[in-house]
Amino acid sequence: MCGKSDDFKQIIGFIIVGITNTLVSYVFNIATLLSLRKLEFEYDYIIANIVAFGGSVLWSFKWNNKYVFKVKNGERRSVGKAIVKTYISYAFTGIFLNNVLLWIWIEKADVSKYLAPFFNPVITICLNFVLSKFWVFKSIESDSEVNNDSEKKV
Repeated sequence: MCGKSDDFKQIIGFIIVGITNTLVSYVFNIATLLSLRKLEFEYDYIIANIVAFGGSVLWSFKWNNKYVFKVKNGERRSVGKAIVKTYISYAFTGIFLNNVLLWIWIEKADVSKYLAPFFNPVITICLNFVLSKFWVFKSIESDSEVNNDSEKKV
């Protein structure tokens, strides 16, 4: 079980990764918007968000897996399952929730489509931390540790 110090370090690490992830996402977003501007597509911000999503989720997974939610001694994690879970959880927050929020900011609150992406992380980073900590990067005890724990209880 994680102590409060470990939880705090994870939160700080996740925020740092989240900040860099937001910047990476924003670069992808703006580059896509600028690439599409001559097409004058009404919902270009949704396409830009989807492109930004693909690149930024991979970025986030790499750094969260390596520095934030490290596998501890005696634990194991399927990287393949973790990356699939990352895309699933971020699909909800990064595509569905993000696009709904973008629509609200841009269409209802009249916020610039170039500034609107900065409002969403306040909501999505918190939700992503909970999903990452308790689902995506949840480690599995190794068989030897499970056996040792069973022997101790007997």
